Amino acid sequence: MYKVLLVDPNRRSREETDQLLDWRRLGFDIRAYADDASEALELLESERVSLVLISLKAAHDVGMRTCEHIRQKSTVPIILIGGPDDFHMARRALAFQVSDYIATPVQTADVTASLQWVKKQLDAASPPQPSLKALPNRTPDMSIIDIVKQYVQEQLNQNITLKKISALLHFNCAYLGQKFKDHENMSFNEYLLQQRMEKAKLLLEQTDMRIYEIASEVGYTEIDWFYKKFKAYTGASANEYRKQSSMITA
Repeated sequence: MYKVLLVDPNRRSREETDQLLDWRRLGFDIRAYADDASEALELLESERVSLVLISLKAAHDVGMRTCEHIRQKSTVPIILIGGPDDFHMARRALAFQVSDYIATPVQTADVTASLQWVKKQLDAASPPQPSLKALPNRTPDMSIIDIVKQYVQEQLNQNITLKKISALLHFNCAYLGQKFKDHENMSFNEYLLQQRMEKAKLLLEQTDMRIYEIASEVGYTEIDWFYKKFKAYTGASANEYRKQSSMITA
């Protein structure tokens, strides 16, 4: 059962949201409530919350600011509910990487579909989300990019995809890919290839590991594919590169 934090200063509105559908049947339980951003951040720091539901019914701008404050500290999934049917407001919400923006009038079917999508992402991402304390005093984009790059370094010998990382961080894959490219001036796949090839070069230069061992160490299970990628990246085969490196250091 995934714990939900509902941010809504209006008690009647909270009750309406509670009674909107059978939350537990969908795998969610609204067990925490907050009136504003400060209360929400305190609860996120002290409790394990899997989803934040922010009501925009009472004050749209307050709800959006709450979303912004949370996103500056956490990658927890956020659903905005009860906002105006306004394109600019929805686009602003998407800039905060929310899982969904459900406009008024709120339809049970829309909320259900959104929850099912979030649950699928949560089920696929069993590792815990980064806590607030793990991301101190950073911008949202920098924090996420740092996490992605750290993950790549730690899992370089594994099958790495942006889709898998996006699921772990509860981010839209296309959005995260674009943010990564904007920040690094290269696509995620280009970065991943660069990191693998640079490590392979280092291992060829500094170790006596066999080529197939190096290929495995940088995430390639097929040695022929590693040979092809390495030559395309360096202009030399792995064996040639090792010989050239030996001649330079001799």
